[in-house]
Amino acid sequence: MADAHTIHVDVVSAEGEIFSGLAEMVFAPGSEGELGIAPRHAPLLTLLKPGEVRLKTSDGEHSIYVGGGALEVQPHKVTILADTAVRAKDLDEAAALAAKQRAEEALAGSVDKIDQAQALAELARIAAQLRLIQRLRKTRG
Repeated sequence: MADAHTIHVDVVSAEGEIFSGLAEMVFAPGSEGELGIAPRHAPLLTLLKPGEVRLKTSDGEHSIYVGGGALEVQPHKVTILADTAVRAKDLDEAAALAAKQRAEEALAGSVDKIDQAQALAELARIAAQLRLIQRLRKTRG
């Protein structure tokens, strides 16, 4: 149960629950910029862009990559409904680089505006994953 210093957080995607527990602070990539959410935050509903969700908990910090989605804040609960979500430690740099190359090739060869938009969206998601991988590499090294 959340107290005055914590807030309950649920991070879920179509694949299932990624995190459920108490956090002292939540940081998320809102569509209009980075959000910091503390316990008793004012209610909020916003879209998320691809990027890193950071959860500061009593046992450390947890990083989760989200490929976009929605975030709902209530005074004692944060719910993140992600299009895709992966724990940062499970991200695969080689797979991300291969996907980046495929998206760049699709962008170079596309003449259709819809194909270009899809390739650009994929590049944005992959770039967010790679930034998170690089940040984690720096903190471990």
